[in-house]
Amino acid sequence: MTATDRSIELVNTAAQAAADKLAHDIVAYDVSDVLSITDAFLLASAPNDRQVKSIVDEIEERLSKELGAKPVRREGDREARWVLLDYVDIVVHVQHSEERVFYALERLWKDCPELDLPEDAKATRGKAAEHAKLQEAEEATGPGGEWR
Repeated sequence: MTATDRSIELVNTAAQAAADKLAHDIVAYDVSDVLSITDAFLLASAPNDRQVKSIVDEIEERLSKELGAKPVRREGDREARWVLLDYVDIVVHVQHSEERVFYALERLWKDCPELDLPEDAKATRGKAAEHAKLQEAEEATGPGGEWR
């Protein structure tokens, strides 16, 4: 069994919304063969809690406005470290970058087929690593770019 057309439509719209809010490392997996509760997982991350919330809000708004879909459950919103949106057909995970590395959901679903995503979403691959390197460089230098 593979993800339904509706699930793929939801995933693509959510992935584009996440990319528009500058999410990092957006990826989607077809989990329909291994789980009976949903067709697909969409994973995205952000370097801070505020951006996690912004991505989640944009995904919810777009799916509601464009496809008439509302989540049946939303978890983790208060801390904004890992927010889960359950749309039954798909489950969206938006994680703080630290949680993304720690929990490594990709490892759990690596045997599931990856779903093709819009180009903007694909372009986010590797952004978390780039951001981490920039942050390290900023911390290593003082004002004016001088090394501490």
